[in-house]
Amino acid sequence: EEGTNEPDRIYIGKMCLIRDEDMKPVIVDWRAPVAGLYYEERLGPAHYLCPKGDVKGELSLKRQFSIENGELLQLFDIDITTNDEFLQGYLGANADNRLKDIVSTIQAEQNRIIRADMWTPLVVQGAAGSGKTTIALHRIAYLVYNHEKNFRPENFMILAPTTLFLDYISEILPELGVDRVRQATFENFGMELIGKRFKFRNPNEKLMMLTSGKNIEQANKLKDASSLKCSMGYKELLDRFLDIVESSMLPKRDFTLLGFVVMTYKELQSLFIEEYKRFPVKNRLDEIKKHMSYMMEKKKKIFAAKIEKDCADEVLRLKETLEDTLQRQSEIQEVFKRRDFKIKALEREGRKAVSSYLAGILKKQAFEHYKDFIVYLRDTAENETEAFAAEWSRQVLNSSRIEIEDLAPIIYIKYRIHGIDEKIPVRHIVIDEAQDFSAFQIYVMKKIVKDSSFTILGDLCQGIHSYRSLKSWEELTTGVFADRRTQLLTLEQSYRTTIEIMDAANRIAEKMALPNVPKARPVLRHGEPVRFIKDSSYAEREESIAGRIEELLEKGLELIAVIAKTAEESELLHYGLRRKIPDITLITGAEGEYKGGVMVVPAHLAKGLEFDAVILSDVSSGKYSLSDMDAKLLYVAMTRAMHIMDIHYMSKISPLLEGSTSVEI
Repeated sequence: EEGTNEPDRIYIGKMCLIRDEDMKPVIVDWRAPVAGLYYEERLGPAHYLCPKGDVKGELSLKRQFSIENGELLQLFDIDITTNDEFLQGYLGANADNRLKDIVSTIQAEQNRIIRADMWTPLVVQGAAGSGKTTIALHRIAYLVYNHEKNFRPENFMILAPTTLFLDYISEILPELGVDRVRQATFENFGMELIGKRFKFRNPNEKLMMLTSGKNIEQANKLKDASSLKCSMGYKELLDRFLDIVESSMLPKRDFTLLGFVVMTYKELQSLFIEEYKRFPVKNRLDEIKKHMSYMMEKKKKIFAAKIEKDCADEVLRLKETLEDTLQRQSEIQEVFKRRDFKIKALEREGRKAVSSYLAGILKKQAFEHYKDFIVYLRDTAENETEAFAAEWSRQVLNSSRIEIEDLAPIIYIKYRIHGIDEKIPVRHIVIDEAQDFSAFQIYVMKKIVKDSSFTILGDLCQGIHSYRSLKSWEELTTGVFADRRTQLLTLEQSYRTTIEIMDAANRIAEKMALPNVPKARPVLRHGEPVRFIKDSSYAEREESIAGRIEELLEKGLELIAVIAKTAEESELLHYGLRRKIPDITLITGAEGEYKGGVMVVPAHLAKGLEFDAVILSDVSSGKYSLSDMDAKLLYVAMTRAMHIMDIHYMSKISPLLEGSTSVEI
C-alpha cells in the first residue's frame, strides 16, 4: 500500500476469521472491499475503494489454494483468472443437483455486477452459462454484508420462475452465510399481495399452442392478445376503466346531517378525484373521512346554534301570540323538548354520518373489478386484438382460472383501489430469468414496493415466453425506470459449455431477431464434438438414447437430461425409456424438489438448469422451424449441457442447425 514499507499478505475466503489473541483478521471475507483486488486487479499498480477512500498500491502476487478436509491439494500463482488452471478444473467438474457458490472463481465482469451500487437499477443481459443466477445470489450476499447496519436479510427478495428452480438454487445463500432472504415466484408473491389464492391455467399449454405450427391464425391472435395484456398499453386501458369506476364511487348526493348540508357532492367529488388523486382509493377515503369529520364538527356548532335560535324564535312567538296560560306553558315545553331531541339527534347521527355516507364503497375486491374490466374491454374494444383479448380472458375467468398475464393487472387494481395493506419489508428485489417477466409486472413491483432497488438479470436469447414478456431491455431502461438512472451491463463470457457446444448454439442465436444482443463467448474449454444422430424410427431412437445413457453413466457422468420439445413428447419418451433405464425420472414442473440424476425434461422446464450431458430427442425440420420461438426453445435446450451434447433427428435436421460442424453418427 502506498505510504507503507511492509507488504500486506491478505487471505480471502468464504467467511472472515479473526485471531482471538489480537483480533487481527486471518481470513478476509470475500465481500470486503479489499477482496476486489483479487477479483479485478492485475499484477502491478492496483487500487480498491473502501469507506476511507481510494486505496492505492502495488499488487505483487495472486495465488489460489485448493484445500479439502484441511489438506492443501494444489496452489496456483495467477495474474488474471479467466483462463487459469483453477478455473478450468472447476468448469471441467461434473454438474450437481444444487447450484454451488463461485467465491473462488468469480471473474472480473461478474465481480463488477456483484459489487454494483445498490440503489441504481441494474439490468444485466447475460449469455447462457455466464453465471447470472449464481451472480444474483452472490450479489445478495454482498449487499447483506456491506449494508448490515441498515438492512437485514429479510429486506432482500429473489424472484425466480418456478419452485423447482428455487429448490435448485436453495443452498447457495446458506453456503455464503446468509439466511432468511425471501425467495418466491411472481405467482406466489402476487397472490400474497392480493390476499387471494388463484388456480392458474398452465402457461406451457399456450407456449405449445404457439409453437405447434397448427391453426396459425388463432395462434397469432392469441400471441397478440398475450402481448397486449402484458404491456404498459394494457395498464393505460386499466387506468381508463379505473378512472370511470372511481368517478362513480361516491354517492351522488350531498353529505347531510338532519337535513343540513355539511358538504356538497361537488365538493366531495373534487377532493376524491382531484385533490387526493395520488393516493389509492382506500387512502383517499381515509383522507376524505378526516375532512368530512372535521367539517361536520365545525358545522355541528352552526347547526346547533340554528336549532337554539329556531327554538328561541318559536318561544318568543308563542309568548307574543298566546296569553300566559297552562296551554302556552305546555306548548313552550314541547318546543324545548323538540329542541333537546334535535340536539341529541345531531350528536347521535353525527357519530355515524360519515361512515354511513361512505359505506359499501370498497365492497368489491380487486378480482371482481378485473372481471368488470374484461366486460368493459369487450364493450369498448378499439381493435381486433383488444376484442380477442377480452373474449379469451372471459373464457379463462369463467373456467375458474386465471393466466399468469392476469396477475399483474389484478395486483395493479388492488394497489389503485385498496392499496397494499401490509408493510412490505423488501428493499431490494433481484429478478432472475427476467426475460420471462413483462414490463407491466416489473412496473407493478416498483409501484407497490416503495423505495426499493432492483437487480434484473436475464438473457433475451432465452425468452421463450416473449409473447408475454420483455422484448428488449429498453422497455425497462427507458420505460419502467425512466425516472431513474439505470445501468445496463452485459455478460458475454459463457462458462458452462464447451466451445463445440456453444458454437453450435450460437448458430441458432444468429437466426434470432435480436440485433443488439451479443453472442455468447465460450471460455477456452474444448470437449467432445456435438454428435448428430439420424434415426429411421422412434424405436431406433429410443434404443439409441437408452444405450447412450448407459454409456455416459459408465463414464461417471451423473446429471443427464433427455430434452424433448413438449411435455407430451417428454411423457411418451419417459414411458419408453424407463423400461431400459428404471431410475429415469420425468420433470413435469409440479416438483417442489430438484433431485438430479437421469431425467426426461421438456425444453421450457430445462431453462436455468445445467447437466453433464444433454440428449435432444428430436430436432427434425418438422419439429423446430425458423420461427423466433422455436429458435429460443432450441437454444435453451442446447445451452444446458456442460460437457456432452447429442442431437437426434429424423429425415432432415432443423434449418436452425443446418451447416453446423459436428460429428454425424
